[in-house]
Amino acid sequence: MKLLFATAAILALAAPAAASAQAVTPAITAALADSARPADQKARDGARHSGEILAFAGIKPGDKVADFLMGGGYWTRILSPLVGAKGHVYAYQAAEFIGYRAAYATEQDDAVKGYANVTPSRGSLGEVAFPEPLDAIITVQNYHDLHLKFAPPGAAAYIAGRLYAALKPGGVLLVVDHVANADPAFAVPETLHRIDPAAARAELESVGFKFDGESPLLRNEADPHTANVFDPAIRGKTDQFVYRFRKP
Repeated sequence: MKLLFATAAILALAAPAAASAQAVTPAITAALADSARPADQKARDGARHSGEILAFAGIKPGDKVADFLMGGGYWTRILSPLVGAKGHVYAYQAAEFIGYRAAYATEQDDAVKGYANVTPSRGSLGEVAFPEPLDAIITVQNYHDLHLKFAPPGAAAYIAGRLYAALKPGGVLLVVDHVANADPAFAVPETLHRIDPAAARAELESVGFKFDGESPLLRNEADPHTANVFDPAIRGKTDQFVYRFRKP
């Protein structure tokens, strides 16, 4: 009897992990293998769980998608072959970020080169918009940047509202970011480049988004959430949340 209960307990604990596993579609697998992607970026796919995250987001061929605050273009280069000729990718880098670091413009140019279905965008954060309604927007390790000191109070919620407006009804916003300890006033992003997941979720829900699920793929319980994400001791090993929101 004890063995039976122990077995049942083990199965119960295993169930959530199994339920959270994402089936990577053939289209995603092909996109990850795309020959145009730089080898150093492909080498990071396993650690970043790129295929599973895109499966969690539900992005598929034909979708119209934005890579919001695209950084070096890692996700843009996967999204382009994934959505294919009938889809489109808007590779967005904020004018404010390019003004701070000119190399962001060069990285954007390099990331979109040769991709016929990718349109680069360098608009101001306060005016972020796209030419057509989108099926999905992804922002990876960058949502906390909307709470840095360059942005006035309330700017992040306003920008979140712009993203909400850019999506089709039923559209998905995928947010991946570094976990901070409880920080409802958003003081931590400026110093640690992290964000409190609960505070981020509440902010996004305040503009109309509905929380639609969480993936544990990038969680790391060993991260105490107290170091700057660029600290060599934790860089590349931070605890990260993967949240999916949907526009009703």
